[in-house]
Amino acid sequence: MSDPPRIVVADDEDSNLSILERIMGKAGFDVRAARSGPEALDLLREGPPADLLLTDLRMPGMDGLELLQAARTIAPEIEVVVMTAYGTVEVAVEAMHQGAYDFLTKPLDKRSLLKTVRKALEKGQLLAENRALREQVASQADAKGPLSSMVGRSEAFRELMEQVAQVAPSEATVLITGESGTGKELLARAIHAMSDRSKGPMVRVNCAAIPETLIESELFGYEKGAFTGAANRKPGRFELADNGTLFLDEVAEMSLSAQVKLLRVLQEGEFERVGGTKTVSVDVRLVAATNRDLERMVAQRTFREDLYYRLAVIPLRLPPLRERVDDIPLLASHFVTQFAEKNRKQLRGITDEALNALSAWSWQGNIRELENTMERAVVLSRGDVLGMEDLPAQMRTEGSEVARNLVFPIGTRLRDIERTAILETLKHTGGDKKLAARLLGIAARTIYRRLEEEREADESADGAAT
Repeated sequence: MSDPPRIVVADDEDSNLSILERIMGKAGFDVRAARSGPEALDLLREGPPADLLLTDLRMPGMDGLELLQAARTIAPEIEVVVMTAYGTVEVAVEAMHQGAYDFLTKPLDKRSLLKTVRKALEKGQLLAENRALREQVASQADAKGPLSSMVGRSEAFRELMEQVAQVAPSEATVLITGESGTGKELLARAIHAMSDRSKGPMVRVNCAAIPETLIESELFGYEKGAFTGAANRKPGRFELADNGTLFLDEVAEMSLSAQVKLLRVLQEGEFERVGGTKTVSVDVRLVAATNRDLERMVAQRTFREDLYYRLAVIPLRLPPLRERVDDIPLLASHFVTQFAEKNRKQLRGITDEALNALSAWSWQGNIRELENTMERAVVLSRGDVLGMEDLPAQMRTEGSEVARNLVFPIGTRLRDIERTAILETLKHTGGDKKLAARLLGIAARTIYRRLEEEREADESADGAAT
């Protein structure tokens, strides 16, 4: 059982202090009483650390605002609630500016007091969790070095990073597959940074953005006079990437004729510039990426089989975000820190409710969509903690299609629990039975069998009704 929250209460009136001790003690808090500001500071210096300071505003010697400032030097993360019988707007604003969580006026209402204290403690716990997330992100960055841009802790992510650590130092050609927005270019850059070629250039080519008529001259360069407008010799991307890494993004968009020329370079390590006869030799490590199914394209004869096997010496699959639900809190915290700094916003974290909503969302745009969502939330935020109100309206809709938690009454039959878990998980995966089976830790055939049993039961019921 965890220890109860520790609260330091400061008030120079013994009667008030006694009442507060009794109320807070009955509510289950560990209360330490102080009759002055200096005495409260002594209690804060003693262990274990206090979670909340509840202080009167008007006290002789050191008033509540002075105590608040001094307390923050001892315990920077402590939440502070100020009490006063002189509840003017000016004093309340000053207390909030100094960092107080909330402001209460005397005589205190027991219900309002406990509600405010509990909310302040919840905020403190939330901020502690957010600090832990930021520390985990930072520790990952320190530990991973060149992989610091890759954030995650899920099993799928860890398995991928283990593969990358093995593959990166080699000279093997790598094919990165994954949906749009999963971070294929980031992974390619990490592979380059971890390789022996890290001091050489990394050159990126977006094959989808280059017209078919220009792809050859872009890759291999051209000689002066090779075509109208070729006033000077121009080196191609392969030459620019010599002794480094060439990253071919969206490689599936290359035409069949361009694929033939690329295959020759991979086989022989040499080529001729457009309009030239001199053979150019290069030392390039190739990393390619696509969001399309190359094996299906090979079967449809829209992608060369021999080129596919040349590219897929080491295939790496980046899982979509829906297979990395455990990574969403880490990624969200990472983006909050990044965009808060970029936009000069004072943000200390994100609420559990908002994190739950983000984790429950079906991210069709994957990490890129999450990144854009967090940037928007940071820019439009008004408080010091991101909450549900800062998320897009569709994420705030109560009773969304996918629930993150399932609750069953005691005595529910195991078969009914299994059925509900399967159906709700299928909703979460968009009907992907293999992914649902992986999330549930069962064989895919179990899901197929249960669904078939459901169908047969429905048919029997329909037959009996007629």
